[in-house]
Amino acid sequence: MMAVGLSNQSRIRLFSHPPNPPPLPIPTFPIPEIPPIFAGKKRPELRYVFILVVVGCIAACKGPATVRDAVPEHVTFTEHIAPIFNDHCNICHRKGGNSHIPITGYADAKSYASAIAFVVKRREMPPWPADPAYSHFLGEKVLTAKEIATITKWVDQGAQQGPPDKMPPMPKYPEGSDIGTPDLRIPVQPILLKANSTDRFLLVKVPYELPRDTFATVIEFRPGPGNIVHHVNGDFVKYRFADKKDVFAGARAVDMREDTLGLIKAFQALGLPNDDGSYPVLQKSVVNYLPGTEGQIYPDGIGGYVLPRKGAFLLNDLHYGYTGKDDILDSSYINIFFAKTPPNRPVLEFQLGTIGVSKVEPDMLIYPNTVKHVFSRFTTPIDISILTLNPHMHLLGKSFKGYAVKPEGDTIRLISIPRWDFSWQYFYTFPKMVKVPQGSTIYAEGVYDNTADNLLNPFSPPQLITDQRGSMRATDEMFQFIITYLPYQLGDENISLDPHPKPDAGH
Repeated sequence: MMAVGLSNQSRIRLFSHPPNPPPLPIPTFPIPEIPPIFAGKKRPELRYVFILVVVGCIAACKGPATVRDAVPEHVTFTEHIAPIFNDHCNICHRKGGNSHIPITGYADAKSYASAIAFVVKRREMPPWPADPAYSHFLGEKVLTAKEIATITKWVDQGAQQGPPDKMPPMPKYPEGSDIGTPDLRIPVQPILLKANSTDRFLLVKVPYELPRDTFATVIEFRPGPGNIVHHVNGDFVKYRFADKKDVFAGARAVDMREDTLGLIKAFQALGLPNDDGSYPVLQKSVVNYLPGTEGQIYPDGIGGYVLPRKGAFLLNDLHYGYTGKDDILDSSYINIFFAKTPPNRPVLEFQLGTIGVSKVEPDMLIYPNTVKHVFSRFTTPIDISILTLNPHMHLLGKSFKGYAVKPEGDTIRLISIPRWDFSWQYFYTFPKMVKVPQGSTIYAEGVYDNTADNLLNPFSPPQLITDQRGSMRATDEMFQFIITYLPYQLGDENISLDPHPKPDAGH
């Protein structure tokens, strides 16, 4: 892997200054209108709220409700619980994982035993809001009824350790990545966040220069320590080699306003235009992050990117949360996994709803002390193959459903989230591509709760809340259904999207 230190500076130039520069001051710029080359539908911010009880990755149950006769008579951590945690939890709840509370050892797990039992019974962890009875996706974070009953019985019996020699080894996880060992790691300019600061939204440039044009299978954002990055939506600025002499010129970060009014001055401050003042190609939605998700890898031949010699990742919505009592120096970075061949079928994307291809009906005026139902619909002009879905709402969200209706009236189930969870907003990838024929209508339906009964309501008493033209603030609202797709090819519905299929995979 090409690392942060960049000892071979003559070959790969990632910074025009030493590799550990001081934090940048963050200037603020007024905003007029987006240049046409940068125009396009903007991915939403993907935010989360810290859960008060952060525990092991434990999920909703599948199977019969009464299985205690199938559970071992005497349950111990080393013999029965640690293997479950290895399979489902420790990817996050370990040293270096996304969670700040590890439960890989007996002492840690025992200290959270009661909380673990609580979230198991409520089916709150690991976060998997999508209803597995409606549709299935890769990487579903669900436990069997037997696993849930085993964990519950362990807690009821006093959370015993068991024979130390029965403790299974920890799985081997890649360092600094959730998906493997990257070929190139590019540091994001360190950002100093002062103590007790509120939400900040930054527009950040991450430039690079390579020895030659190349290809990539996936581009992964990794947050720095401190659990301070709430989400990232990132695009890809692609320069022709002769059009931009120095991709490192300009600021690395500017404050951004929460709406989508023009960004010309911010783009100029970041040094994004070509040397003649024109704008380079912008590829949308290339690197994204939210807690709990992994870099999206598709099988060979699907997705992927062309990386020109000169380019920059434009984190057009890097959201930092509250910092607490201490200053934090964020040191996030981007991992790139190279490919040997160019992309065969680059994926495409559109979204229904707020700033999307179809309007929200009846509107996004959510009056106080009301529960409002909304929907958005879009008729597909061609046959498409859907790969991945990303529903999006804010704090008033109560439920979400997406489906398609074929011209002859048959329904294609896409996703149902009966209990919306603002904390966890995943990219859901189907096990196989889902064909949606030309002339089908895709529907997104949402319910919003703007009453005092909604414990996440940002206002007390409730106030009128709107989408404010795509505002990123959690106190405003959004309704979006983001769909990653390909133009349909014969046989797509038989192609597995699992990049690492197992012989016994499936439901």
